[in-house]
Amino acid sequence: MTLSNETPTPLEVVCVGGGPAGLLLGILLHTAGTGRVTVFERNRADDTFGFGVVFSDETLANLHDADPLVFDRIEQEMAYWTTMDVVHGERTLQSGGHGYAALSRKRLLLLLSERAREVGVDIRYETNIESIGDALAAVPGADLVVGADGLNSMVRTEIEDQFEPDLTPGDATYIWFATEKRFEQFTFLFAETEWGLFQAHVYPFSDMQSTFIVETRPEVWRAAGLTREGLEPLSIGETDERSKAFCEQIFAQHLDGNTLVGNNSQWLTFRTVRNGSWRARLGSRDVVLLGDAAHTAHFSIGSGTKLALEDSMALAEEIAAGHGSMEKALAAYEENRRPPAESLQRAAITSQRWFEHPERYIDLPSEQFTFQLLTRSQRITYDNLFMRDDEFASKTLGWFHDSVSESLRPEDPTTPPMFYPYEMRGLRLPNRIAVSPMAQYCAVDGLPTDWHLVHLGSRAVGGAGLIMTEMTCVSPEGRITPGCPGLWNDEQAESWRRVTDFVHQNSGAAIGLQLGHAGRKGSTRVAWEGMDRPLDSDNWELLAPSALPYYDVNVVPQEMTTGDFDEVLSQFVDAANRAVDAGFDLLEVHAAHGYLLSSFLSPITNHRTDGFGGSLENRMRYPLTVVEALRDVWPDDRPMSVRISATDWVEGGFDGNDAIEFSARLHEKGVDIIDVSTGQVDPSEDPEFGRLYQTPFSDRIRNELKIPTMTVGAVSSIDDVNTIILAGRADLCMMARPHLVDPYWTLNAGIDQGYTAHEWPPQYLSGRTARRREQNPIALIER
Repeated sequence: MTLSNETPTPLEVVCVGGGPAGLLLGILLHTAGTGRVTVFERNRADDTFGFGVVFSDETLANLHDADPLVFDRIEQEMAYWTTMDVVHGERTLQSGGHGYAALSRKRLLLLLSERAREVGVDIRYETNIESIGDALAAVPGADLVVGADGLNSMVRTEIEDQFEPDLTPGDATYIWFATEKRFEQFTFLFAETEWGLFQAHVYPFSDMQSTFIVETRPEVWRAAGLTREGLEPLSIGETDERSKAFCEQIFAQHLDGNTLVGNNSQWLTFRTVRNGSWRARLGSRDVVLLGDAAHTAHFSIGSGTKLALEDSMALAEEIAAGHGSMEKALAAYEENRRPPAESLQRAAITSQRWFEHPERYIDLPSEQFTFQLLTRSQRITYDNLFMRDDEFASKTLGWFHDSVSESLRPEDPTTPPMFYPYEMRGLRLPNRIAVSPMAQYCAVDGLPTDWHLVHLGSRAVGGAGLIMTEMTCVSPEGRITPGCPGLWNDEQAESWRRVTDFVHQNSGAAIGLQLGHAGRKGSTRVAWEGMDRPLDSDNWELLAPSALPYYDVNVVPQEMTTGDFDEVLSQFVDAANRAVDAGFDLLEVHAAHGYLLSSFLSPITNHRTDGFGGSLENRMRYPLTVVEALRDVWPDDRPMSVRISATDWVEGGFDGNDAIEFSARLHEKGVDIIDVSTGQVDPSEDPEFGRLYQTPFSDRIRNELKIPTMTVGAVSSIDDVNTIILAGRADLCMMARPHLVDPYWTLNAGIDQGYTAHEWPPQYLSGRTARRREQNPIALIER
């Protein structure tokens, strides 16, 4: 059968899996007249595992538009709430404006199956389909096979070479119950036990019952004796009664005498499902995935059923649109549906990782702990929370004001978090905005030029609290490109003094020097002539821990000898001494992004077999030696930072656990703040890009080690900064690209927020009211 934009012959669709996705797809295709659907489900009609399912307001609106009748039936039985409770110690903090609804999963399936039968969907319960061939044999004329068969999808597994699935296990274990106590809204509970921390995700799904999911770290689970080692394995459908009794005990004060209810309840590990493709071909038949077969979303944001239903609505819409062929309809489905699904999945993964390690945050003050929890997925932010519940957000901001030491406390308690001062040793920054190091490639023989004066000076005048130079190299051979600045001679120091003097004389900003050595990433062209590509001629010799080029076409570095160690260390120390005289307020050591010191840290780039390679202790030895030597010569009243790549984004490389150990050792050496970046260590990296994708690494170091951090990478908005600072995910926000297009980003942020206490250059005061008039053509004509 061929799809067309004219009235089509209904498709013959076979759907493996009778969950919400498969049933709703059948309803929509039948009511639109675009498909005849046969659904195969191995369980009985009234079988279900789990308890309540959650819907957002957005999903309900979409369902109403797709099928008002099924929406009305579901809507009548839903439990609604708009608040969330976070129980932290003896306190319960409530936030409003969230808009959720829930329903018994069993009732949802029964209502969907009832509607599906009404419109003619052929539902075959208690039918176990073991292969796609079985399904096609049962419906020989099928045009489309739909895999809606869940996490352990047979359809996906059978042709996984086309779907390219990735099933990633989480780092926590959980068990799913219900309780006869009706909680009135989403409630997050935390039980501190002798074995460690347990948390419960609780929400109502009927007038009488609530879902009650208990989650913990695997080592806590084992320590509490909840494994079944030495016990008989559970039968199919059996509940772990011993664990049920344990959870009832540790959460007894919240259950008010009620028990937990099991339904095939046993400890599990959540798996995140991704697929390279959601569509495939088996012979002449098209195959497509929906719901958990295509992607999963952690239960902490309650979106698994949401994703499944919205997949079905999107697929039904593309089939109805025609597109001329099934192949094109499925391509349109994936093209249009994948971005919002992956966006929600990224939020779910971020939320999941927060709940895998709540012990990092449990000792925070209740207000900050709650704000951390509410903003964990990045779907709720500082601004968004004020829109949802102004009273709650204002109280949280008031707590922040009161929590700051008196010397750093603004007079106005409504001051946005980004405009709070910050102190390190003898340095006081007027706000939490820092201009991140950005290579400009405009130096001449290592000398900073007028470009550097204007580039850095304009951003200091633009209001940022801290201005960082680009990586400034300790030797000619330590440069990345011929256009990189240095600090290996006195003439360069004098040129830098011109820049620091301008910053100090014309702004309230501090200026920091980022000091580094390119290592194996040196002797390359400037960025706009070919990033990381070797020079066409006059390449210089390179040094690295191991003789491994960055790309095969790059210069092969010399493996460093004892003499090289001493010489490079001396170059770092000489440059730091010049930096003191040049007037820099902060010294940052560049130990990230695959440059020399970073290359020692990563086992991907360090293959040494002596005392500087192998174990993490050995790989840290030379970078720590350099840092210690610099701290010895850097004035005690001036702070030091180190930029690190908190993960290589390479399997088997330097990772988040290594970053914790390295950061702790840096702090012991007198480093005041860790500048947390990621990646760029090796071309084989596979980063998890996304909004604020590097901030969780800063968050972990700051809250696990209780040491200050700077976060960098995809921090772009005022809302981002205020959220990060108020949540305690970092102490300073490093921003690069936003400052390239707007040197006065911080001054403009003050205007946008109605904040007037920030210091302005007197030359610019008349511009405070002249910014960003509405660029609407009609408004311009009418003005």
